Amino acid sequence: MQRRGLIVDDETAVCELVGRILTSVGIEPLTLTKSTDAPGLLNQEKFDLVLLDLHMAAPDGIELARQIRVSGWNRTTPIILISDDQRPSALSVGFEAGASFFLYKPIDKARLLKLIRATQGAVEEEKRRTRRVALRSNVRLRYRAEELEAETVDVSLSGVLVKAHRTFPVGSPVNVALNLSERMRPMIGAGSVVRVTENNQMAIQLDQLSVRESEWLQEFLLPFIPDA
Repeated sequence: MQRRGLIVDDETAVCELVGRILTSVGIEPLTLTKSTDAPGLLNQEKFDLVLLDLHMAAPDGIELARQIRVSGWNRTTPIILISDDQRPSALSVGFEAGASFFLYKPIDKARLLKLIRATQGAVEEEKRRTRRVALRSNVRLRYRAEELEAETVDVSLSGVLVKAHRTFPVGSPVNVALNLSERMRPMIGAGSVVRVTENNQMAIQLDQLSVRESEWLQEFLLPFIPDA
């Protein structure tokens, strides 16, 4: 699967330049010149790299970086902040918001390529962790006093996509009992609904697994996940 990068900058020329550089190293670029379009996209799709202009109309790069770090799909995605502000205070605020690297304007191609290479180790590990395995299995979900029987569509080391006759709202904390195999006990854990589709599918981030349950899930899924 091709790697994907999101570029959010209100300067079209910057988006085009960065997009060409990403394409040259095999990363498919998606560009946005309106930062207001970014939050919804970041909550619906997974990216391997995000590049944000520091100074934009609200939400600016700092606010978007903060949102990404508490999002479901891109919480650990490398973030490069693009800025012409070289003050130490801007650097500090950017890193506090969750930036991985800073790239200063005017864009230096060699510098950007170095930053992209620096992110690839984390990217590949994250891709492996989130790679989905198609699997049909029964799962029981509980939100507050409501309990729902569902079926998995696919499963990864960090979450599940399930289909049911109805859905819980995005952001709902859920308890999960997942029957991966009839010969094995259910995997018990908790997470949150990060995405809901029109055909009653819910993406659930499994961000509250015990060490034991996490290891058990990895033991089951890793044989299905290629190293590359």
